[in-house]
Amino acid sequence: MGAVIAWIVDTVGQWGYPGIVLLMFLESSFFPFPSEVVVVPAGYLAARGEMALSLVIAAGIAGSLGGALFNYWLAVRWGRPLFERYGRYFLVNPKHLTQAERFFARHGHISTFIGRLLPGIRQYISLPAGLARMDLGLFSLFTALGAGIWVVILALLGYFIGNNQELLRQWLREITAGLAAACLLIAAIYIWRKRKQTG
Repeated sequence: MGAVIAWIVDTVGQWGYPGIVLLMFLESSFFPFPSEVVVVPAGYLAARGEMALSLVIAAGIAGSLGGALFNYWLAVRWGRPLFERYGRYFLVNPKHLTQAERFFARHGHISTFIGRLLPGIRQYISLPAGLARMDLGLFSLFTALGAGIWVVILALLGYFIGNNQELLRQWLREITAGLAAACLLIAAIYIWRKRKQTG
């Protein structure tokens, strides 16, 4: 994994903004790896005047959205037929698929937004959204919002902290915990408002 990370950092340095787009596309789709190894070094290069911070953020969001749309397309194109044929081996039946479609039709926007902020989930939230054929415009909007928050955080960490790996790890732990707490709060408020509207 160390060699992969070294290659990623080298690619960002050599390819510039297209490298950020490409690597964030991969990170957001079928080859998940920590996005901090892409955006944080780019933020550090911006602090040194070798890149523009605004373009680093724009490239990171563009790559994240591209990878998410790719996963969305895969789920739309292959997801339901595969689950209908092989879902019984994973305890998934047509009733579950219908329930997922209804859930994302009603709550896909908030699920996509929150999912993009949570490690281990952000790369895969596009698959159930595509499987349920969530409205593409809403999917793109809330994916970009969630990914944008994460990319901005990483870029600013790289810009202000740079190569201090110990400090970076400490801040990433604290920020990840803070984002998880914020997501729980957002979800709780969303559920409360929904119940209030229906009650």
